[in-house]
Amino acid sequence: MPHEFRTHDLLLPAAPNGLRFDRALARALPQYSRARLKSWIDAGQVLLEGTVPSARAKVFGGERVRIEAVIESAASVEPESLALEVIHEDSALLVINKPAGMVVHPGAGNAAHTLQNALLSFDPALATVPRAGIVHRIDKDTSGLLVVARTIESQAVLARAIAAHEVERKYLGVCVGVITAGRTIDEPIGRHRVQRTRMAVRPGGREALTDIRVLKRFGGHTLVRAELHTGRTHQIRVHLAHIGHPLVGDPVYGGRPRLPRGASASLIGVLRDFRRQALHAEQLKLEHPSTGKTLEWTAPAPRDLRELIAALEAEGAA
Repeated sequence: MPHEFRTHDLLLPAAPNGLRFDRALARALPQYSRARLKSWIDAGQVLLEGTVPSARAKVFGGERVRIEAVIESAASVEPESLALEVIHEDSALLVINKPAGMVVHPGAGNAAHTLQNALLSFDPALATVPRAGIVHRIDKDTSGLLVVARTIESQAVLARAIAAHEVERKYLGVCVGVITAGRTIDEPIGRHRVQRTRMAVRPGGREALTDIRVLKRFGGHTLVRAELHTGRTHQIRVHLAHIGHPLVGDPVYGGRPRLPRGASASLIGVLRDFRRQALHAEQLKLEHPSTGKTLEWTAPAPRDLRELIAALEAEGAA
């Protein structure tokens, strides 16, 4: 497909004490990430007063800038025609209801059949947007909603909103044990010091904040709604395991299966057959990157999670 282009003519705003050119440009063009603007500067696609500048050049405001940038297509990830459930679509973004079992983007051991492959087939223009517009992730075996930017401008706006905790993300989960009351879990999360594929609550980790609301208690389990205020890897899974209530079916943080005392053979079978973390990204709320309008979406729990909840309800509430 042909490359896309971006052209801008502007005067830099005043910077009385002087400012690095790349930082001043990022302030003047907030629709782009600073990293992208710096890449354009380094590629000679930006002129400052008619000459090619260094990103570190000091500016004071009023300087004339001309940008003639080429946005090249990414070639490392191949399009794949895979089924996608598109909840919302407009010129700036997509909202996808991802099924459990689908990896968000290619990585070690997952070179294909990912959401990114599917997005590139659904909209080939996404080849010009980093990571095909993906601005946040949900785990392979977590189902539910995520937002995809369709332009680099929308991607920068959405990424900043997520970093500023301005995107509301709520998850439905079934955890082991009876949680007596809702709570806020404010515990730092970092890479496990020994098992590097795992995350853990530990000193020196990054700030992580999760609100847990109890929706229903069963004999030996609890249906919860978890709201993310930060977006650390495996955050909800790690936080719930940390307080002694891991998600049902979590193969990494769940430990040995725990069956409630007196459970029926039917419930035991459902619990043993549930082989993914019982977690679903149910609600997404954000400010549209182009219009500023607040939008909200809800995706019902998938069949396997509904059947798990129904089996627990059949045993009676706690």
